[in-house]
Amino acid sequence: MRILLTALPVIFLLAFFAWITVLTRKLTKTAAITGVLCGTIIYFGTGLIGLVLLAAFFLCGTLTTAWGRKMKVKLYKTDDSAQRDYGQVLANAGSATIFSSLAIIFPGYSGSLLLMTAGSFASATADTLSSELGMLYGKRFYNCLSWKKETRGLDGVISLEGTLIGIVGAGVIALIYAIGNFAGNAVFILIIAGQAGNLADSVLGASLERRNLLNNDWVNFLSTLFAAGITLLLISVF
Repeated sequence: MRILLTALPVIFLLAFFAWITVLTRKLTKTAAITGVLCGTIIYFGTGLIGLVLLAAFFLCGTLTTAWGRKMKVKLYKTDDSAQRDYGQVLANAGSATIFSSLAIIFPGYSGSLLLMTAGSFASATADTLSSELGMLYGKRFYNCLSWKKETRGLDGVISLEGTLIGIVGAGVIALIYAIGNFAGNAVFILIIAGQAGNLADSVLGASLERRNLLNNDWVNFLSTLFAAGITLLLISVF
């Protein structure tokens, strides 16, 4: 009961920001509810640092998506919506929610599970930034499997600029984790894991998504899961 009472202000804060995202048309109503549920589980499992990582991903993603949409409308006269649905919320925060749930069930492994949660957010942030900004600022675009030049915006197409931007995105999450846990050695692990997840997203996009075997939400979810696995592997090595 004491834990629930302590968490109530956090839950109310999550609900307030969810309401703001609906009003500003950043999330649909179902996406906002899903976000509150995910955020609550992440808080119970990984504490305040997990919630800060979620907020950092959401803020980076929202700002870059808004900027990317503004520039795409200006340059390409597109009219794609920036509003996210519940599937996109689960695609990016689903892995973190799973690992946070495991941290609740197995508190003895909470340290590793928190780092894996951070790895999944590093991947989601790297992918969002490289996708939104790389498509705008990239110079030459290549298929990540064949390395042949292709049109920007196609699934699995990458650029040097987008890749570098993705590394910066993973670095933001890595620095927040390192500062919050006084663990500077984790920066290296999270940047590698985040970029590995970003690359996995491109590979899945160029192969399975192009063949309509997976949709973008599944590609995003699996890539964050892959990044968490790489995080666990790096933990065991270093």
